[in-house]
Amino acid sequence: MTSTSTGVEPVTAEDFREILAQTRKFVRTVVVEREREIAEENRMPDEIVEQAKAMGLFGYAIPQQWGGLGLDLAQDVELAMEFGYTTLALRSMFGTNNGIAGQVLVGFGTEEQKSRWLEPIASGEVVASFALTESGAGSNPASLRSTAARSGTDWIINGEKRFITNAPVADLFITFARTRPADEHGAGIAVFLVPADSLGVEVGPKDRKMGQEGAWTAEVRFQDVRVGPEALVGGSEDIGYRAAMTSLARGRIHIAALAVGAAQRALDESVAYAATATQGGTAIGQFQLVQSMLADMQTGVMAGRALVRDAARSWVAGEDRRIAPSVAKLYCTEMAGKVADLAVQVHGGTGYMRDVAVERIYRDVRLLRLYEGTSEIQRLIIGGGLVKNAQRGQ
Repeated sequence: MTSTSTGVEPVTAEDFREILAQTRKFVRTVVVEREREIAEENRMPDEIVEQAKAMGLFGYAIPQQWGGLGLDLAQDVELAMEFGYTTLALRSMFGTNNGIAGQVLVGFGTEEQKSRWLEPIASGEVVASFALTESGAGSNPASLRSTAARSGTDWIINGEKRFITNAPVADLFITFARTRPADEHGAGIAVFLVPADSLGVEVGPKDRKMGQEGAWTAEVRFQDVRVGPEALVGGSEDIGYRAAMTSLARGRIHIAALAVGAAQRALDESVAYAATATQGGTAIGQFQLVQSMLADMQTGVMAGRALVRDAARSWVAGEDRRIAPSVAKLYCTEMAGKVADLAVQVHGGTGYMRDVAVERIYRDVRLLRLYEGTSEIQRLIIGGGLVKNAQRGQ
């Protein structure tokens, strides 16, 4: 799948319709059919990885001048809703390249850093990981304890990260570390480009998780890792905190869209089951209490889809890049959890069985309320942001 747009012009609506149609076909005819295999083997089949690379999915949100498709966030969320329709391991394998890791380079990297890394990231030759989270610093990057100290013109990085997506297969860690205590000049957090094969980088075993089989995470340890000055993103010690918060805010709209896709799949599975499964010779979909559950699910999905699209539009227009992303993530991820729960209820005992789609979805979507900022953090961002806006207005 390639865009027929040239240069750095935005992808046209016609071209995007083709990209979206090909993505939907790939998800629903290739990946959905192999969900059980992916879950049982806890890995994405090599041929699916290669097909995703050939379609340009490892770089759909990377600008065209760096080898990507150049989709904006409004287009990104349409793809994300398709990715959410199947195992979330699909999106996970290229999500960091396009999202929280790749966007740090796109938004804050020097021209030399972009030239060196973005094209292989867009092609899938390089898998980039976002190494921010620590045991004492997850939703709040200001609590970061990893350090980077100068050694001549080089930097020495020490610290431990956890829950790092794609760490077991990463080629490049976008690594956040503290260079000094926070002061009046800034948060004192820098971000570095650390090749995975650097001396002193150690990746732990794959985490055993509740769900999202095939989406690998692991701990990463940095012990006296030496990198040159070219590794400092943007050439500035104070870019890290802003880069993290900007990348995470953008990613929250993407995660919200992913949640909508998962909720849509849970709804579709539930409607199909209700229309065919019988109780006492009557299709359970004829029962009003089952219809009530389906109605609540449909309402949540439609509201979430509209909210995601509006938040993405606001981001692209530069109107709201703080409150709207958190609103979208809060509502849509909580909604997906409720829809998944109702989907299991509609299926009854069948919904509690492994190898039934809604059972997997129930486990998969639980993580969406935790990563890239918990629901509680989103509430703080929304409430605090509203108060600050009001105070500025006064």
